[in-house]
Amino acid sequence: MKAKKVLSGALAAILLTLTPGVAVCAEEMAGQEQTENTQVLSAQEQENQEKAASYAEKIDTNEISNWPQGPAIYAASGIVMDMNSGAVLYAKKAEEKRYPASITKVLSVLTALQYAKMSDTVVFSEDSISFLQWDDAQIGMKPGEEISMESALYGMLLASANEVSYAVAENVGKQYLNGGYAEFIEEMNRISQELGCTSSNWVNANGLHDDNHYTTAHDMARIAAAAYQNEEFRRLETTLEYKVPPTNLTAEERILDQNHKMLWPENYYYYANAKAGKTGYTDQSKTTLVTMAEGNDMQLAAVVLHTYGVDAYTDTRFMYDYAFTNFERLNLRECETSSDIESFDKEDAYVVVPKGVSFSELEKEYVPNEKEGVRQAAVEYFYHGQTVGSAKATLTEEAFSALTGSDKKIKIESVKQEKKAEKSEQTEQKKLSKLTVVLALAVILPLGYIILVVILYKLNMRWRNRKK
Repeated sequence: MKAKKVLSGALAAILLTLTPGVAVCAEEMAGQEQTENTQVLSAQEQENQEKAASYAEKIDTNEISNWPQGPAIYAASGIVMDMNSGAVLYAKKAEEKRYPASITKVLSVLTALQYAKMSDTVVFSEDSISFLQWDDAQIGMKPGEEISMESALYGMLLASANEVSYAVAENVGKQYLNGGYAEFIEEMNRISQELGCTSSNWVNANGLHDDNHYTTAHDMARIAAAAYQNEEFRRLETTLEYKVPPTNLTAEERILDQNHKMLWPENYYYYANAKAGKTGYTDQSKTTLVTMAEGNDMQLAAVVLHTYGVDAYTDTRFMYDYAFTNFERLNLRECETSSDIESFDKEDAYVVVPKGVSFSELEKEYVPNEKEGVRQAAVEYFYHGQTVGSAKATLTEEAFSALTGSDKKIKIESVKQEKKAEKSEQTEQKKLSKLTVVLALAVILPLGYIILVVILYKLNMRWRNRKK
């Protein structure tokens, strides 16, 4: 009994001693949890504020006179562009530089397809693996492992595998460009510039963040258009699932699934017109998305940059619904009546205009080809200053000579500029005529008034003289 009392007293003493410590520990844990919750809430609030601010920003194409009003989007930059004519149907800060993240791989694959064969072997070096972080997209390739170029390109487009992008660039650089990874990156930049991407710079093949790795929504749409016109790219990118066969170092198949939710029929974000696309994300770029879709005899590229998660899909859907509802194509062979144009290079060359706009309302510019002996020019069409399409054409000898001059120096003389000059001259003539009338009235009216006063004075004097 005495022993029990002693034991009870000892336990009580221990509890009394530990209680303050336990309380302090509990308070610290509660405080830490509250801090973490506050930080999460703060980050969410910041995201919500940023989204709200971006959603409220103006849509550039909505400022065009008589242009259909497009939807607000959460993305910082967005564009819808016709992939054949180059017509820009919707634009929000489409020329501002942004980080692309993994949609970079569209250009990487396009570059690889300029040289590589599907049967080429891609060998993974130590360099192609060692840079990976634990949370980077990858398919678990090992140094020394080998797969076909076809499997590698599927790995880039479907699984967004970063080590595969590096290995493809390295192998194509070695095999076809007399160099390696660096030469492949140089080729990416050359192709990008050739496509008219004047505001982009590429420093890697996978899109992992680098301050000097950037593009614009418009440039990315140009790249998407070029890629979609490549038959092999379309075959790869429209695939939903692909199995990488066993390799020299891996006995099992690797199953790759398409990440773009708008391409899966059973997905909530499925969009029937969408045919291909690529997803992207880094902490700095936020969510990026490029999508290619077809409908109403048009092939459209949609790009959103710096948005959040599934907002990329809803933004893209809203932009596509707007574009497919409000625009139509006009065939140039049927509509163009200019005697300066001998023929268009493509039978189905067209422009894309707001529904209800007639071809006669468009303005155009000729940009001649600088090659000797070629009477070709790009004919660019505009509606209230907005590009609605461009097509290559062969000009008549008279038109080309007048356009380039006898010394063959390029002079971009546009119908638009000529019309402006004519309108300006007519306006000046009207102003001069009005000024002449005003000056004449300024002289005639006072003179008439004086004459009237003199006549009245004389009449008054005669009347007085008669009275006398």
